[in-house]
Amino acid sequence: MNLLAQTTNRVPWQRLTTAYGRGTDIPQLMEMGQYEEIANRIEHQSTLWQATPWALLILLQELAKQKPDKVSSKEVQLYLSVAAAITVDPIDSQDTVGTMNELLDEKYLWPEDEDEDELLWEEEEPPGYDKKAFLSYYSFSYLLLKEAMPIFTAIMNDNDKLAPAIRELLLLLKPAGDGE
Repeated sequence: MNLLAQTTNRVPWQRLTTAYGRGTDIPQLMEMGQYEEIANRIEHQSTLWQATPWALLILLQELAKQKPDKVSSKEVQLYLSVAAAITVDPIDSQDTVGTMNELLDEKYLWPEDEDEDELLWEEEEPPGYDKKAFLSYYSFSYLLLKEAMPIFTAIMNDNDKLAPAIRELLLLLKPAGDGE
């Protein structure tokens, strides 16, 4: 599975939730390099949100194009915070949706209108937060970070300043018992 190579025509950010509401402002935050703000929205108290795998997909695709000396420590911290939230054993694919794009199916998206958001959060299972979808946010985020390990390794090898944080990130992404 090559998740980093996938494209999506349009991520409906306004219909994906974050720790602080909808993901409407994520594209602008990405454009401005506001990695701390993005991290606050896509990971909060070890919880990943609907917008998390999509933000990672776009950020990691852009990271692959950057020169190692141009990568910001705040961006690496964003990846570290997401990786640290994924402390569960590998998730069985039977417990997740089949593809990331399935997470953009209507049944998982929030309504266009935000007026009812508070009421939706009070539901036992808000849109996109049934067990299968919720575990998928973790699973696809982990898989994206795992696929980016060669990118992280290249940055670590060419950027001494970021090397310690990236070493920590790589350790978080190695399965337990992997002696590599």
